[in-house]
Amino acid sequence: MIRTIEVLFVIIILSGAFIAVSYFTVLPPPREVSPINLRRLSFTTLQTLDSNNDLSRAAFDTNNSTAWSGLQVALSASLPPQVVYNLSVYDVNGADGQLYNYVNSISNTVSLGTTNDASTYAVASSNVTFNVTPQKIGEGGNGGTLYILNCSDANGWWITGYTAQNLAQDLYNLLSPYFIKTIMIQNTSQLYQILNGTPIQTETLRNAVIINTFGENVPIPTNYATQYSTDSAQYTYLLGQKVRTYNWTWASIVGSPLYYVSNTGYFSGDNGWGIFGTKQIGSAGINAFLQGLDNKTYANSGTGITSNVGVVTFTNQTKDFCNYYGIYPSTYQTSTRALSNSIIQSYHLTMGFNIFNPVGNYYPGAIYNHVAAGSTNITGSILALGLTRSPDVRITGLSLLSYYHPRLYASEYTTNGTSRIVILQLGLVGSG
Repeated sequence: MIRTIEVLFVIIILSGAFIAVSYFTVLPPPREVSPINLRRLSFTTLQTLDSNNDLSRAAFDTNNSTAWSGLQVALSASLPPQVVYNLSVYDVNGADGQLYNYVNSISNTVSLGTTNDASTYAVASSNVTFNVTPQKIGEGGNGGTLYILNCSDANGWWITGYTAQNLAQDLYNLLSPYFIKTIMIQNTSQLYQILNGTPIQTETLRNAVIINTFGENVPIPTNYATQYSTDSAQYTYLLGQKVRTYNWTWASIVGSPLYYVSNTGYFSGDNGWGIFGTKQIGSAGINAFLQGLDNKTYANSGTGITSNVGVVTFTNQTKDFCNYYGIYPSTYQTSTRALSNSIIQSYHLTMGFNIFNPVGNYYPGAIYNHVAAGSTNITGSILALGLTRSPDVRITGLSLLSYYHPRLYASEYTTNGTSRIVILQLGLVGSG
């Protein structure tokens, strides 16, 4: 009983002490326990004000009182009530030689107090356009012509969702700034013309790039369709010979290269999948092309040299060029027509540029250079992107740019009056 009474006395004493201490203790204000990060608040506020370029427009239109009144209203609404501000704008690289020149300011206080911080934000004039000028491939006098097959008298295959003409226009828009001359081959007659060494315009024929936008089909001129009517693979053998002779780079954008030939005015049948004006030649097409490229004796061979390797990824070097040229296709692709690495030794090829990481003994996408035995000179190249449909022309463009690597020349940012610095100082009410 006595112990129970002692315990009760202890509880009463402790409770009284706690209540007395709590009553007389002075707790710090909430802003001292968890103070506002004024620098972060300042920067995020500037970003918010410029989200629709309102801040940039006001900074370069200091005589527009309406714009500045609206900016002040927006600024006041963006900040907590206990925060005061001073927003100032300075011109960068003024005409008088000074680095920073005061332009204008708005404020809702005379003093920011002792607790204050600031952030700076750079804005650019909307009247200034900054350009990047690419180096032209072939500027040194070595080629510089891009041919894009846009033949109206041929059909494409393995380009589901597109027409060859759509793809040709997209490739023209993407790549023409990088070449001295870009020419659309509008029909198989024009294709016949360049294959026989006659330019379409005044372009340089040698060392050109030819992009086949027809997928696994390749347009065939009527003359050759007639000449090789019993064995159309002889036409792709001829293509290989021409690529070697003129040191062209032949680009196949998707699927198995040269698997069909197409001429809607000559062939009446379809390829077995409803694409008319097309004739299948199978694996003999790419085999014959490589024979012609390596100047071997022609032999019709249907031996398959491709494989379905599934999901593939860009090499690190390809990713670097994505950043350099600002072209960003997915780094993951599906390859169902990857070429065997056996062609390198069989046809005296070297690796010009490897776009995708190899899978086993197969290359999902690469540019191969032909270098004849005993020589060090490149005599023809082929870009083979063994990807599944549908094609992404950005990969074609990225592959060619990565191989030729034209430089990009950015315009300099030194024009007077085109950039200004905005400084937003924030302070707390009652801090000083």
